[in-house]
Amino acid sequence: MADGEQNPPANMAPKPITVMDGSEVYFRIKPQTQFHKLMNQYCLKTSLDVNSVTFLFDGRRLRPEETPEKVAMEDGDEIDCLLHQVGGGGEDF
Repeated sequence: MADGEQNPPANMAPKPITVMDGSEVYFRIKPQTQFHKLMNQYCLKTSLDVNSVTFLFDGRRLRPEETPEKVAMEDGDEIDCLLHQVGGGGEDF
């Protein structure tokens, strides 16, 4: 690490967002920051419509007004991003 560089505070450790294809994008987010900021930035970076994806943490959907603190995120936790799917119901047998 170069002189003058500081480690980020522990509460701002990067949170990976894992996409369905297995790729990861990292964001730093403060414990009190609402997820809508992260969701919007992720969608801008990946050219996706925020209404076409769902963000999950520990198998449950994240709401935009929630915060990492509210959902008890810890360092090393991941957020999953899934694209909405249409169809797939199959035929009636």
